[in-house]
Amino acid sequence: MGEEKRSMSTTEQRVAVVTGAARGIGAATAVRLAADGRAVAVLDLDEAACGETVEKITAAGGTALAVGCDVSDSNQVEAAVTRVAAELGPPVVLVNNAGVLRDNLLFKMSESDWDTVMNVHLKGAFLMTRACQKYMVDAGFGRIVSLSSSSALGNRGQANYAAVKAGLQGFTKTLAKELGKFGITANAVAPGFIVTDMTAQTAQRVGMDFEEFQAVAATQIPVQRVGRPEDIAGAIAFFTGDDTGFVSGQVLYVAGGPLN
Repeated sequence: MGEEKRSMSTTEQRVAVVTGAARGIGAATAVRLAADGRAVAVLDLDEAACGETVEKITAAGGTALAVGCDVSDSNQVEAAVTRVAAELGPPVVLVNNAGVLRDNLLFKMSESDWDTVMNVHLKGAFLMTRACQKYMVDAGFGRIVSLSSSSALGNRGQANYAAVKAGLQGFTKTLAKELGKFGITANAVAPGFIVTDMTAQTAQRVGMDFEEFQAVAATQIPVQRVGRPEDIAGAIAFFTGDDTGFVSGQVLYVAGGPLN
């Protein structure tokens, strides 16, 4: 009933692009935006890996397109966005979610560890936003949401990741100022502990069983549970809604409680 109501409230099917949407937060977001009535381009490095997300959307009656794209490559980004515009329509909702981890303490962190994280998270968000914004300007409507993180506040072993997640907050606030006059909003969602492949990697790095890692994390969270990808998808859905045009330049921490 709730899903049906959300879809019916959309007066026009808009096209959304979600990067890193083959799994985790990206997949949950793509499914949620489709339930909200969007046609969704499911982007990931491996197009074949997007199949499960696309199937879930289409099985529920939605519209989705799998697109392979390295978001750190400008030629691939331009080609992907052009394809989305041709096959689905002008992309006016963009969720910059694609990301990787290359965690290590500073003295062990390689230049490659640093560059890879910078290129996927920060350069990727820049390239995707630059490619999509022209369609948003033409439409007089746009919603840009970039995934930051509680790690933006600083996190041991994540100098690269913390830096890009803080950088995305500055990027978001600047976009809000530059693009607001065109009916485009830009916001960021900063997850806390969410159960994904990435947090499983972190558990492995620190030498803990993932279930134990989650249990320990939950004791430190006021709501006494770890987050799920759907928790983040709900926050992103809010920012991408047709009725949130006066909400822009914000960073929303979705972490089960305050972080300080």
